[in-house]
Amino acid sequence: MCLFQFTARRLVSQARCGLKASSSKIQKFCLEMARPSSNMADFREVFAKAKHIAIITGAGVSAESGVPTFRGAGGLWRKWQAQELASPGAFARNPSRVWEFYHYRREVMLSKHPNPAHIAIAECEKRLSKQGRSVVVITQNIDELHRKAGTKHLLEIHGSLFKTRCTSCGNVAANYKSPICPALAGKGAPDPNTEDAAIPVEDLRKCEEDGCNGLLRPHVVWFGEALDPGVLAAVEKELDICDLCLVVGTSSVVYPAAMFAPQVSARGVPVAEFNMETTPATDRFRFHFPGPCGTTLPPALARHESEIIS
Repeated sequence: MCLFQFTARRLVSQARCGLKASSSKIQKFCLEMARPSSNMADFREVFAKAKHIAIITGAGVSAESGVPTFRGAGGLWRKWQAQELASPGAFARNPSRVWEFYHYRREVMLSKHPNPAHIAIAECEKRLSKQGRSVVVITQNIDELHRKAGTKHLLEIHGSLFKTRCTSCGNVAANYKSPICPALAGKGAPDPNTEDAAIPVEDLRKCEEDGCNGLLRPHVVWFGEALDPGVLAAVEKELDICDLCLVVGTSSVVYPAAMFAPQVSARGVPVAEFNMETTPATDRFRFHFPGPCGTTLPPALARHESEIIS
């Protein structure tokens, strides 16, 4: 299953703004959707009534913690763009180089900490759970900062930097070792003048399952790979029951995650976008709050005066 197929079937069946201009009711709805509100008081009223909140997060949340995004101008590791390294073909051709790249990213993350946006989400989840309400975080990020902040109900659709998968037996395991294998110690410098370490395959990390010894790879979704169908099924279940959706720090251009919030909005559920800038999906949402997520999100998710905490 390709990445685009997950929600495409469901979205195609739903009318999009402008396709049926003959109905004045639809025209009015489209005009309203084209001007998302930035009224925090109105959002807070919706938030106070929500029972199942889905929060979709992207690289913009982690960028405020100083995490490199590897997107846009200057987003290189040495002389390569991420898509030149994060693929099955790149790993087959040069597993040493790919592991150097991911070793660098793992080491960077060990020095990073959750920012106010991560913490606001985790604290909101903990508080609302005591009221019989739920919060789920659906993240495109692989850095585990949501987990560090204390988020419990977390769906990592692109995997994790701190998990490995065996290329032979398929076993997935958490791994927080630094370095992940002795041969990578001191390697992975991003400077473009750095020579490849050219680590022999036999010196890279191997599977520890009995009798396997297969080569391990990062347990992340690479370009050209499908997302885990089990994770996608869990995401779809959460989106089907949510009565409020937040889109936080994402450009809304990476599929299939870019389709999640518009799908929710199409069935009439309020969607609020928290992002530095507008995105291709902004006009489909009820709310848009510009600015750093670490500034805009904490007051949005703070305790509402109508909440009763036992």
